[in-house]
Amino acid sequence: MPTVAAGDPRARLYIVDELAPGAAIQRRLEITNASRNDVHVEIFAAAAAIVDGSFVGADGRTANDLSSWTTASPAARDIPANGRAQATVSLAVPEDAPLGEQYAIVWVEVRSAPAGGGVVQVNRVGIRMYVSVGPGGTAGAAHFGVDTLTAQRDASGVPVVTAAVHNTGQRALDVSGTLSLTGGPGGLSTALIPAERIVTLEIGASTTLAVRLDTRIPTGPWNGRFTVRSGLLEQSVSGVITFPAAGMARSVPGALPSAPWRLHPVVIPTIGMLLFAALTTGMIALRVRGRHRLATSAVPRQG
Repeated sequence: MPTVAAGDPRARLYIVDELAPGAAIQRRLEITNASRNDVHVEIFAAAAAIVDGSFVGADGRTANDLSSWTTASPAARDIPANGRAQATVSLAVPEDAPLGEQYAIVWVEVRSAPAGGGVVQVNRVGIRMYVSVGPGGTAGAAHFGVDTLTAQRDASGVPVVTAAVHNTGQRALDVSGTLSLTGGPGGLSTALIPAERIVTLEIGASTTLAVRLDTRIPTGPWNGRFTVRSGLLEQSVSGVITFPAAGMARSVPGALPSAPWRLHPVVIPTIGMLLFAALTTGMIALRVRGRHRLATSAVPRQG
């Protein structure tokens, strides 16, 4: 794992790196077959993109630059029932690689077909790749701003609090949020309430995170604080909000981040994150085991 991302939870889940043209890295994967059947798996990289706030793999083995720079060894292998196997994913960035961030997925694929022929079923489990290419391995920092905090009611009268988030940096983000309400009528307060979903936010894109509340919650006023996080990045917007009888109340303005990296407490597992996919032929798990750098043309990093 690169020093710059040593404490970043995203780097424990995915392949996340900043590389210079000409650099090469490796990542080891562990594949677990938790089924009662032997399985044959194929391991490969394919293109991915961020679409409407989701990280989406392309159809089949569609390639892009990042996937074409990525190889798996072995590319296929048999795994016995309740067995495990390892594979190595190698990424070699060409000297003439375009600068910027690219996305791909390393897939572990199982195919099955009826004995007498018929439709072939394809099942996959994968690891995302977020790789940013820049000179000297400094491809650009991650930043985002939380622009506004807004109280409103939806068409069913449910109170909702939203935060408008904008990616102002040079890396894609996986943003999540929590809302706290304090100082309400009679001194009421709430526990931290998570936003409805995690959004993958591409460079320059904006999104709205929403927290839906119980219809019994008092109108207010409340001291609202919406905190948004992506990895080690954290930004908040605070203000006094009151839920309107209908529609949307006036938004509370936020502020752009004063620093690109603001730490918040995280719990980091000591082993890689397991990703599971239920397969018709069994259960396959994919684990990121670690990585070592092979060679690089970049200036060595400090720390």
